[in-house]
Amino acid sequence: MGPDSLLILAVLVVGALTVYAAYLWRQVWARQRQQAEVGLALRQRLHDDLRVLASSLLDGQLPLIEGAIRIKVLLDNYDSALSLTPHTQVFQQLYQATAHVPTHAGWKALSRDERRQHEARFAELSEAYQQQAHDAARWLLDEGLAARP
Repeated sequence: MGPDSLLILAVLVVGALTVYAAYLWRQVWARQRQQAEVGLALRQRLHDDLRVLASSLLDGQLPLIEGAIRIKVLLDNYDSALSLTPHTQVFQQLYQATAHVPTHAGWKALSRDERRQHEARFAELSEAYQQQAHDAARWLLDEGLAARP
């Protein structure tokens, strides 16, 4: 093989590698775009779920403790800064006050007396924090979620 043949072969190899690199970059960009779209869809779903929960809490369609816990968890996933604002701290407080209570199968495994004790505590917390929770839900609907997608 002469020097001209080696040069042509080198140019062909570099050209083929360039085409392959471009193909790989297009895949990366497509994946990034897809991940961004999925992230936006998830954020929109969390936003919509938060609006539904806040409205349901205000309308009395959702028990205060259950609503506060659900809103707190969704806020943490939606926007941690929003979940840490003083306006929404009541959800964090109610979450912490009830974090020790078993859920699902653990709740069913409790004795009737244990469930009644927890339910009595829920009633106390609901009475003590109802106005704050309603104010926080109203703030979320009117201001906290208004400027966000």
